[in-house]
Amino acid sequence: MSNGTSVDLVSVLFGLEDEFSVLRVDRQGPVSVRVVIEQTVREGPCPGCGVLSGSVKERPTVRLKDLPASGQRMEWWWRKRRLVCAEPACPTGTFTQTAAAARPRARLTERLRTKLASAIATGNRAVSGVADEYQVSWPTAHKALIVAAASWLPEPEPTTVVGIDETRARSVRWILEEVGWRRSDPWMTSFVDCSTTGSGSLLGLTPGRSGLCVKDWLGEQTAEFRDRIEIVVIDPSAPYASGIRATLPDARIAVDKFHLVQLANQMVTEVRQRVTRARFGRRGTAADATWANRRILLTGADRLSPKQWARLGDMLDHDDPTDEIGAAWGVKERLRMLLAESEPSKIRWRLADFYEAAIDAAIPETIRLATTIQAWWPAVLVALTHQLTNARTEGFNRIIKQVKRAGCGYRNMINYERRIMTHIAVTRPQWSAA
Repeated sequence: MSNGTSVDLVSVLFGLEDEFSVLRVDRQGPVSVRVVIEQTVREGPCPGCGVLSGSVKERPTVRLKDLPASGQRMEWWWRKRRLVCAEPACPTGTFTQTAAAARPRARLTERLRTKLASAIATGNRAVSGVADEYQVSWPTAHKALIVAAASWLPEPEPTTVVGIDETRARSVRWILEEVGWRRSDPWMTSFVDCSTTGSGSLLGLTPGRSGLCVKDWLGEQTAEFRDRIEIVVIDPSAPYASGIRATLPDARIAVDKFHLVQLANQMVTEVRQRVTRARFGRRGTAADATWANRRILLTGADRLSPKQWARLGDMLDHDDPTDEIGAAWGVKERLRMLLAESEPSKIRWRLADFYEAAIDAAIPETIRLATTIQAWWPAVLVALTHQLTNARTEGFNRIIKQVKRAGCGYRNMINYERRIMTHIAVTRPQWSAA
């Protein structure tokens, strides 16, 4: 048994001085220590009537799991006081003292529960790995994460600009049913604060990538949240647009410029592949200049080096007999110049130049691209004049994929959403501080 001075020192060493005093410390093994503790407060309020009592009926000992200390496993044995209620008319009779360090009937300390949840969320680790490290069961570690998520994930804050994008929830699978094979291709839609003055946080997730899932998620939010939204940034997705118009009739839609450039690059690739097949009767190989320089065709003209410009010119002069590849490349570059403008007068001029080049090319791929731009032009104009992109949403999609890889896929979508949201909620403030 330790004396009074050493008890205070040991309590401070173990971080127990606020509520407990250490009665005894014994070594159980090379990396295991047994510590007997007792609350310093000798009285407690009755949970039934609230009357303070210090009359002890018995002192049962309860074992608690806690964080390791100095590389050693700590075994806490808490000598609780079972007190007798001082109010004769109270039906409670007897009650046990409680402490903030451990909830009633718990076998883990609160700081261990917090550490389990933080280790899972911050490090994006598998629950089983964290459970093994702290020698608890998988359900115990997972329950700690669920409880912590309730405090880490507040309601989404209202914002003026919301970004919407989808990411694949798991790999494509084929499921055998009574009527035959069914393709399972699950997706998940993310909602992100894309305003320049907001926190830039992930607002929420919902399964699917349809207009209905957008309507459902927005419908679950408060009227204040919906009324605050002025612009929604999406990729060229008709289902998303229909869901937004049905739920937010006053909000404007903006189309992300990256996806439009992606469509233009895909158009150039399709033209190159079609010309190669028509010319050689096969797909391109390393012996074909158009195939060897395919990356140059997709690189912005303003980013090409003098050597790349020479290779591009030589390829278009000698390996493009139909001039269709060069025409498609020119249409793509005019679209890029259009998307780089923000002044209305220059936008109109660039738009006319783009349409003229697409029509002069007279090939199906450029006409299809021009038709797409025409159909989405009001949303494209909003993105250009307000200089909005969905880059922040794409950044969160990268984090979502990292969480999915850590879990090797998730069968339970609720657990999947919780892991994504908690990981971002815990790690995002660290990035902002940096």
